[in-house]
Amino acid sequence: MIIENWEDLLRLAGSLKLGYIHAGAVMRTLQVRERATALAKALGELGKIIKSLHVLSFINDEKKRRRILIQLNRQELRHGLARRVCHGERGEIRKPYRQGQEEQLGALGFTLNAIAYWNATYMQTVLDQLEAEDQASDPADVARISPLTHKHINFLGRHAFTLPENIAAGELRPLRQANSEW
Repeated sequence: MIIENWEDLLRLAGSLKLGYIHAGAVMRTLQVRERATALAKALGELGKIIKSLHVLSFINDEKKRRRILIQLNRQELRHGLARRVCHGERGEIRKPYRQGQEEQLGALGFTLNAIAYWNATYMQTVLDQLEAEDQASDPADVARISPLTHKHINFLGRHAFTLPENIAAGELRPLRQANSEW
């Protein structure tokens, strides 16, 4: 099936790569009256080969398994933070119209990015302070920290958005000492 349709598969790949055809048009081309075309069947078979090669390399390569697990863990951290931020609506997008849904998702994405930026800024400040105090951290440990942590964030209650002058001027809050109650 793949050999018989190889030229069409190459033409399809080239058209997509060069932007001559859009994905929606490809989907319409691959299915005619609820039945898959020969090109669609060949594409499905090619996909099975690619998936099989990926699974075999996943089984055979321990480093690849670790990289994939790390990525899955990071993505789950992001989803966990998104659920925590969006908990007021139980993580549901409730706007009945598309523009409202896009606005709600945009606000959620903006909030997640702001939290990640804030955390990354302070994490780097802590690492810099540790280095200045000759308490160098292990690069393997640094690689495992994530700016998506959120245990320190108060998602409930009242929030004040008035900034002290030094913070408004671009300075960071002083870091807490290791022996503080926090």
